[in-house]
Amino acid sequence: MKKLILSASLLITAQAFSQQVQTFIFGGVQGNTAKYHINGYKQNTSFKIGGQAGIGMKLPVEGRLSFVPLFFYSLKGYKVEFDQTSPFPDSTAINNSTTIHCVELSALLQHDFNTSPDHFFFRLGPSLDFQLAGHEVMETNKNTVIDRPMTFGFTDYGIYSANMLAHFGYEKGNNFFIYAQYTLGLASINNFDEGPHIHHRNIGLSAGFYLKKKK
Repeated sequence: MKKLILSASLLITAQAFSQQVQTFIFGGVQGNTAKYHINGYKQNTSFKIGGQAGIGMKLPVEGRLSFVPLFFYSLKGYKVEFDQTSPFPDSTAINNSTTIHCVELSALLQHDFNTSPDHFFFRLGPSLDFQLAGHEVMETNKNTVIDRPMTFGFTDYGIYSANMLAHFGYEKGNNFFIYAQYTLGLASINNFDEGPHIHHRNIGLSAGFYLKKKK
């Protein structure tokens, strides 16, 4: 009898929880750049256009606080001009333009500013960044151009990275939402010991909608 009551309680709890979980898809554009240092000297960087698209869930925690895990593709990169030399990516390079294909897993906390169907929200949390592939184009001091795929490994560009994400947005009662985003790279994406320190920096605008109506 006790087992039956316990099983029924767990089933009711799981059903109630599943009704509160909201799944959504999202996508948008972003401006990509990097914080880039060689031998402690900051290098001049500029933006490249990219984007992101993925899927997420909103799981209520308490009150207006929710847990929001995300899984998404992100097109990143940067442009940089060198006034210092570095053996990586190439000792003759005077600039570099990269395009990097990434997949991110993030764990965010979301605070809704009120309980109205139309409300502002703020999200914050870390992400794990998997850099799957990339391409770089460098001009050199020998008046040549190096155009090649980026290499990833323990002595090349890093396969993994970590970021901190921040979102500020607005949700409409029809389950549509829009938000501004900022990505702060916490770890360098370069693994070469004597190479530069490169940290992702991204700003963007995304929108999305829930896959089913709220209960």
